[in-house]
Amino acid sequence: MAQLTGLRSVKLPVTDLGRSLEWYQKVFGVEPFLEFPDEEGVVQGVATHLPGEQSGISLRHNPEGHGMEGLEVMLGVRDHAALEQWCAHLDGLGVGHSPIIDATVGWLLVLHDPDGHELHLYTDARHGLDQGGRKGYGRPVAAG
Repeated sequence: MAQLTGLRSVKLPVTDLGRSLEWYQKVFGVEPFLEFPDEEGVVQGVATHLPGEQSGISLRHNPEGHGMEGLEVMLGVRDHAALEQWCAHLDGLGVGHSPIIDATVGWLLVLHDPDGHELHLYTDARHGLDQGGRKGYGRPVAAG
């Protein structure tokens, strides 16, 4: 099979498109580049780019659109210091979030959008802790 070039976008169902787009712009600085009107011309969806990235988060109006346990969108950040900056940014906006967590291989910050979708900011940098024996944490897959 041909090689993939990356993840283009994640599309999330949202109950209020305008509210969600405003939230993602405020929190992550997304830039809309496409909108999707229905037959009557009412915009029902938008595609965005994350700043400096080709990938993005797309939003689609759905009256039943809400977070679902086990569905998480994970965004990469450089390191622990970057997560500290994110904490300050989110605090300044009044957006609730978890404390910085020592996750399986890096550090993690968890927040939720207006519809309850769980968003993870996870570091590229590894912390070097062995979390393999902790309940709920990942462990390496055996080769074979």
